[in-house]
Amino acid sequence: MAKFFGNLHLVLVAGLVLSLALMFGLHGDALTAQSVTRWLHTFFGIVWIGLLYYFNLVQIPTMPKIPAELKPAVSKHIAPSALFFFRWAAALTVLLGLIIAVQAGYAHQAFTLQDPYKLIGVGMWLAVIMAFNVWFIIWPNQKKALGIVEADDATKAKAATTAMMTSRLNTLLSIPMLYTMVSFNGG
Repeated sequence: MAKFFGNLHLVLVAGLVLSLALMFGLHGDALTAQSVTRWLHTFFGIVWIGLLYYFNLVQIPTMPKIPAELKPAVSKHIAPSALFFFRWAAALTVLLGLIIAVQAGYAHQAFTLQDPYKLIGVGMWLAVIMAFNVWFIIWPNQKKALGIVEADDATKAKAATTAMMTSRLNTLLSIPMLYTMVSFNGG
């Protein structure tokens, strides 16, 4: 068992196989492209927001407590890997959410905040803003702060602050966004 659970890729494949077995075995009569898209949207949303909360609840508050000689382990290995999954989970969550809205026929009404799609529309706009922040503010600044791209110490410090503040903004926005997503019943 240790060998199985020690292999993340094998665990993910097994989880996918188990999900497919449940989908086709217990829910096959109601399985549609939209139900699969919703499932994937939810999965990638959990990865995205889970990593957002990891950064804000664990990594950022813990970094000042880590001895200086151990900080490169986080900044050179853990953070870049987590940020990779964070960025792509954000992109896939938004893309799949847009596909759901198009498949269900409410994308235009939601984005223009028309009844009865205002609630999900607000959630969609919050998600788009948050994904924009991930790709165009947090990631470029994290590259500087983590030394992935060249930057002097002052630029690194400023970039770290900008990335942290934007990440905190995303944390703030994630709470009402989650409400809109959970509360909307789009069928």
